[in-house]
Amino acid sequence: MKVLGIDPGLSGAIAILEDNKVISLFDMPVMSEGKKNKRQLNSAQLVNIIKQNTSNDEEIAVVVEQVNAMPGQGVTSMFNFGQTFGAIKGVCAALELPIFFVRPSKWKKHFELINSSKDASRTKVIEMYPSLSNQLSKKKDVNKSDAVLIARFYNETRYKD
Repeated sequence: MKVLGIDPGLSGAIAILEDNKVISLFDMPVMSEGKKNKRQLNSAQLVNIIKQNTSNDEEIAVVVEQVNAMPGQGVTSMFNFGQTFGAIKGVCAALELPIFFVRPSKWKKHFELINSSKDASRTKVIEMYPSLSNQLSKKKDVNKSDAVLIARFYNETRYKD
């Protein structure tokens, strides 16, 4: 079974796992929008990433972090975030992929990351998958780490043979 873990948002990431092995890691595909070069999700590229890394004859689950508005975040940034989250749901629906949602508190508790630094998930993934250390060498790669753990959480808690 292939599990796609998605850390939503424009700086998010996608991790593709098969039997708990990381097959691929991607930054969320984005493109410029308007005169101010604001970023938005490149939905077509997201579709291509999913199609190129999955096939119709295999069992697939898409697991997306279920996030809410956070106090202190601006209206515009929350609107953009919601737009990206909705587009991810729409892409999965159009591709007829089963989609599951997991709250950050659930997967972080499972990996004992509650009340730890944001970077702790990157350290955890490098411990689990030392071969990924080159792909997770920057602070911003924490989103890729989160995507890996979101997919792994699904494998460890929901999917049973």
